[in-house]
Amino acid sequence: MWLLIRTSNMAVKRLLTIAFVLLGLSSMYGQDPHFTQFYANPLYLNPAFAGVKQCPKVNVNYRNQYPSLGVYQTYSASYDQYVDRLNGGVGVLIMQDEAANGALSLTEASLIYSYHLTVTRDFSILFGAQGTFRQRALDWNSLTFPDQIDPFYGFVKPTNEIAPDNTTNSHLDLTFGMLGFTEHFYAGITASHVTEPNEAFLSNNALPMKLSAQMGATIPLGRKRLYNSLDNLLIPHVVFQSQGGANQLTGGVSFNRGPMTGGMAYRQAIGAISTNPDALVFIVGIAPNDVPWTFGYSYDYTISPLKNSLGGAHEISMSYQFPCRSSRTRYSEIKCPKF
Repeated sequence: MWLLIRTSNMAVKRLLTIAFVLLGLSSMYGQDPHFTQFYANPLYLNPAFAGVKQCPKVNVNYRNQYPSLGVYQTYSASYDQYVDRLNGGVGVLIMQDEAANGALSLTEASLIYSYHLTVTRDFSILFGAQGTFRQRALDWNSLTFPDQIDPFYGFVKPTNEIAPDNTTNSHLDLTFGMLGFTEHFYAGITASHVTEPNEAFLSNNALPMKLSAQMGATIPLGRKRLYNSLDNLLIPHVVFQSQGGANQLTGGVSFNRGPMTGGMAYRQAIGAISTNPDALVFIVGIAPNDVPWTFGYSYDYTISPLKNSLGGAHEISMSYQFPCRSSRTRYSEIKCPKF
């Protein structure tokens, strides 16, 4: 009896894994990986952010979604800096997304340029362009199927499923973004997958364009002489994303006080496909004013019909800002959450 129960549990977990992979093989629309800590991965959110911090900066991000299944993990690393001769910022972004325990993977490598336009002394507009090489890969040999199940020994039988002719799909992609900001307010828009490439294995299925809008503000707390020294800021922010008929709205409030930073957010799915709450987000971080590194951790507590039985999502971010070669600054930095 114990063997039957154990085999049944393994079968359920593997069948769930198969289901996630089949979503990538079928004719259903796909969606992009997403990060909870948007502003800890700014180039992924909007290419116009390249060079916005003036000095060279490295960001590293890791996300583990539904850890009890072990099926979704996403890695990202980026570098960007401002270049005087180009009158803008340049950046490089690398991302790896793994689903179904690595059976289905997505690798992206991007080059980014952002033109910085100073409209007035207090208002600037940034225009970003991003060229991306994308490759989806399927490890067919790592998959297991229902017809392989033996009631006593588990997945031991051969399968009758036929592998697709191609297990890799490579293509080029384009993303454009625009960002406008003052000292205490910013707003931006992003159009991703403008070319709508076909990334399916078994059919012709274009990846739908993703549209995103971002907006936020910085509200100083306390008297001016205090928040100048301690950087006490309250930062409300909103991000809306739409792709393939699926819409998502995330709103939250972050704070910066001395070396500590953190916040809370709420994510909601809206639109024709589904309208339901998704997750409550809790974020904490360390961002000392006198050192160039930051660290952030966030946890997504699932409140959708899935509840939190799959473990929600853990996310870690780290950044390092190198010294500036030039002390010249054309405009004030955007005061986003520091992590």
